[in-house]
Amino acid sequence: MTATLHVIFGPSGAGKSTYAQQLARREPAVCFAIDEWMARLFAADMPEPLEFEWMMSRVERCEAQIWSVAAGAMAAGTSVVLDLGLMRRSDRARVAEIAEACELPIQFHFVTADPEVRRARVLERNEVRGETFAIEVSPDMFDFIEGVYEAPDAEELKGAIVSESA
Repeated sequence: MTATLHVIFGPSGAGKSTYAQQLARREPAVCFAIDEWMARLFAADMPEPLEFEWMMSRVERCEAQIWSVAAGAMAAGTSVVLDLGLMRRSDRARVAEIAEACELPIQFHFVTADPEVRRARVLERNEVRGETFAIEVSPDMFDFIEGVYEAPDAEELKGAIVSESA
């Protein structure tokens, strides 16, 4: 059986982390979630207020390390689930280009939900701090992320598995 690179994307609060964890158990696959890496490696040093440049430089470092470890897992025949955020079309295109250049079988998974459902979910996750909690997302951060997020068009969704959570 060939290892597959499963790439999860969607807006904040859509249920990407839950979906990624469930998919990794079903496949089986190794799940790499950027929020977990960021929380473990950098949360203790996070500036207040959060600085965008500070955060993005660390996201880039985490992604580079995730790719390195994920490539090793796939070379060993293990499927991988990437939960990297991928809020912009260019981010998703970059992942597709890497997969193509490395001749990795890739499957995109788009996870989405109504904006008010997502906002409520993020606020609840901040309070409950359950299994998928990694970093608190304030209402201002949620609004910022909403402004950065670029929804996929029909072309980008061709061949993707779409999951709408309620």
